[in-house]
Amino acid sequence: MRGFGFSKFTPNQIPKGGFEELLKLFLELLNYTAGDAGEALAWLNELDKQYKLTNDDYGMGDFIDELKQKGYLNEDNQSGNFNITAKTEQSIRQSALEEIFGKLKKSGKGNHRSPQSGQGDERNSERREFEFGDSLDQIDMTQSIHNAQVNHGIGDFMMTERDLEVEEMDYKTLTSTVLMIDISHSMILYGEDRITPAKKVAMALAELIRTKYPKDTLDIVVFGNDAWPITLQDLPYLQVGPFHTNTYAGLELATDLLRRRKTTNKQIFMITDGKPTCLKEGTKYYKNSIGLDRKVVNKTLNMAAQCKRLKIPITTFMIAKDPYLQQFVRQFTETNGGKAFYSSLNNLGEYIFEDYARNRRKNVR
Repeated sequence: MRGFGFSKFTPNQIPKGGFEELLKLFLELLNYTAGDAGEALAWLNELDKQYKLTNDDYGMGDFIDELKQKGYLNEDNQSGNFNITAKTEQSIRQSALEEIFGKLKKSGKGNHRSPQSGQGDERNSERREFEFGDSLDQIDMTQSIHNAQVNHGIGDFMMTERDLEVEEMDYKTLTSTVLMIDISHSMILYGEDRITPAKKVAMALAELIRTKYPKDTLDIVVFGNDAWPITLQDLPYLQVGPFHTNTYAGLELATDLLRRRKTTNKQIFMITDGKPTCLKEGTKYYKNSIGLDRKVVNKTLNMAAQCKRLKIPITTFMIAKDPYLQQFVRQFTETNGGKAFYSSLNNLGEYIFEDYARNRRKNVR
């Protein structure tokens, strides 16, 4: 019988009971409560009331006891407050990595073919004729013998240099990256939480570098009225403030951090949703949130040009769609010679992972 068969679609229900399932939900809630374990548990209790996550055999009290026993929570004996541990912080980073990298694998992305390739560390699918200087381990012997048979015949078999075929290889080098995160007040305005996806991406990228590219370096800078570096352990607790956007200060600090790195490849990733609106002049702040202030914009563009002279490309991940803001980003990108992505919050992680993998490849002849 030809045609289509239809059946009722039943969406996946929220998993009920069990430590592992509740732990996943608890770790996710910690992203939204800025690492406040007490608030995350309160939310989890509300969800339990509404969706009956636990059962008669395993209650929320059992889950909290198991969190403490397995080293995810510490309880202050005097105040009774809960605090997350280093183990929980690492679990949050791993969860973010699995979430974002899982999307990346499902989407079929990850083919970062380069314009040129040469001797290096990783084989790719390209083939070419042998050239002087190619190493013997690059020669594809099976294909080379096949070429010799086609070119000279089987009866009088011979192989010449022109029959040899080599596998191209990509060369990878060490990379130093500074990830800048905008924590101005607009990151939670207009009914949209933009800071949580930015934190998730930062944690996932940090975990990827720590596990897969341990020789690479990642510094994290946050910028509002001022800019300051934060550690990996600070990320789960990161919150926005009543800040304006001092992009200049963020770039200045990022450049200083990269100057200290001895690696050849250096780059800045900047996650922002708005325009620069602030400068620090001595001990005072110059602020203007109306339109694009020429004074603030010009100084920011000058810093972008300085980064270009230092051969530090800036990749901007813009998570706002206002046309005049995108026009500023285009001008900023042109000044620096970097790149810009106008991404939604849903695919922010995929864009950053793609670009990080692409940028860390260097190609030589």
